[in-house]
Amino acid sequence: MTTVDKIEIEKFSKLAKDWWNPSGKFKPLHLFNPTRIAFIKEKLISHFKRDLSNEKPLKELKILDIGCGGGLLCEPLNRLGAVMTGIDASKNNIEVAKLHSKEMNLSIEYIHCSPENLNFENKFDVILNMEVVEHVSNVNLFIQNCSKLIKKNGIMFVATINQNLKSYIFAILAAEYILRWLPIGSHDWNKFLTPQELEDITNKNNFLSDETVGMKFNLITKKWFKSNDSSVNYISTFLKN
Repeated sequence: MTTVDKIEIEKFSKLAKDWWNPSGKFKPLHLFNPTRIAFIKEKLISHFKRDLSNEKPLKELKILDIGCGGGLLCEPLNRLGAVMTGIDASKNNIEVAKLHSKEMNLSIEYIHCSPENLNFENKFDVILNMEVVEHVSNVNLFIQNCSKLIKKNGIMFVATINQNLKSYIFAILAAEYILRWLPIGSHDWNKFLTPQELEDITNKNNFLSDETVGMKFNLITKKWFKSNDSSVNYISTFLKN
């Protein structure tokens, strides 16, 4: 069985060359990146009891970024000291990521595969599933595979979109059709998950729910910020049982 949705992969493969263009098709991710990196960094420093004053506070933490795209998360986290592995089901994305990290003189392992095909002897301390579960074909199987790849008491991040009328209006109608932030057809509302649905799937696969935070966008400042409102975008964290 596979978690790969071929239509989704083709969609992102066509856009691959645009990953590092802050004004291009991935502009929404470039805007989102500082906020999600700050959240990940803060959470990892607290969970693994790291020294905040250290300029590489994530030193030696083994992190797997699933659906890594062009490496927008792998690169900044590698600079913070993390040992990064990025995987993606799109060969084009992996080629772009490899090339860019080489240009930046960073040491990141990029592999063209999906989690069910990743054979790693050593498990990871952290798994990142950022804006990826809404693009896979079988979320339960996907999380099941994540469970096999993470150490006990490791932490998994899942950033995704809630499923309700508000998320349909904001994440699809507004983002794709009105503001044109994303190409039309980027998201399928039927694949969105409520935090409760996500919690049920992860709990079944040996994860304990940790925290859910909302992420909101300020149209005036053009910046994302952490919020108590998880009605559209949210990030949930889970600890491996």
